[in-house]
Amino acid sequence: MGDAVLIYGATGYTGRLIAERAVAEGLRPVLSGRNGHKLAALADRFGLTFRCAALDDAPGLRAALRGARLVLNAAGPFTATLEPLADACLQAGVHYLDVTGEIAAIERAAARDDRARRLRTMIMPAVGFDVVPSDCLAAGVVARCPGATRLRIGIAGLDLVSRGSLKTIFERIGQGVTVRRQGRLTALPHGDPEASRLFDFGRGPRPCLAVSWGDVSSAHFTTGVPDIVVYFEATVALRAAVGFDQAAGGLLRQPPWPALLERVAEAFPEGPSAAQRATRSATIVAEASDGQGLTVGARLRTPEVYGFTAASAVAVARRVLAGDLEIGFQTPARVYGPDFVLSLPGVTREEL
Repeated sequence: MGDAVLIYGATGYTGRLIAERAVAEGLRPVLSGRNGHKLAALADRFGLTFRCAALDDAPGLRAALRGARLVLNAAGPFTATLEPLADACLQAGVHYLDVTGEIAAIERAAARDDRARRLRTMIMPAVGFDVVPSDCLAAGVVARCPGATRLRIGIAGLDLVSRGSLKTIFERIGQGVTVRRQGRLTALPHGDPEASRLFDFGRGPRPCLAVSWGDVSSAHFTTGVPDIVVYFEATVALRAAVGFDQAAGGLLRQPPWPALLERVAEAFPEGPSAAQRATRSATIVAEASDGQGLTVGARLRTPEVYGFTAASAVAVARRVLAGDLEIGFQTPARVYGPDFVLSLPGVTREEL
């Protein structure tokens, strides 16, 4: 399978974890990205080949994709990287995967559905922690609740943040919370009663706050449910961040603040250490209701999110290489089903 998989953004924190996992599972991916020196060092570490290419270099990108069967994009923010890389993949007839959790990126992938079908190519964003476990959990509860019209997803255990994730968070400052209502993406009004609610992650009801998260997009495509809100456990840090965003988010979108926030992100550690990750786990709760009194729930536990992302992304890549795919824009649970997540190490699920 040498040269069949190209990992773009391989020298980033998540990209390196994915490359390491791929090699451990017997794959020989080609490493790619913009920085030739970093790529050379990483390729030497794993005994792999690399191809340097910038996303604004169309000829270089075409050359990098030569011979690849699929690309796994680990370079965020994906609102900046998905379109040029996915379009290059479509032109080359190469399947496209990424690990985004950004609503806008998933929507842009969905907008390429017709073209991908014509070109017999699959585009599947969000094959990491964002959104594989929540997508599979959502698909499972909706299957048990025929006619579901509402889906609520709560997530706990996201206290470790990489530099790349922080950049994505900063990009969202001042944009409010995006939810799906009546099938459409919309901003959650300030003071809306659904801005907070309780979820039981296994230790009793815990307060949670609504956030903009990839499932608002992906779960709709997977399940067809028209009303979706996603929540994070309301930790002290999250409460502070939400309060700060509401108070000063609009100001922080004006110069010189974006550039200053970029510097803050660059000064942040690249990502949590292996020792830090080893002590963490995540829990997801999904609840589907039909508006007629039936509510169905389930709870899922996973290992920490960055290691899970590497395992999940490689598992999906291996499926694609084996021919287990569907052309066009796809979501993980729509193609691989609600039990796919249980095939990954350390994952457990219980019905509520």
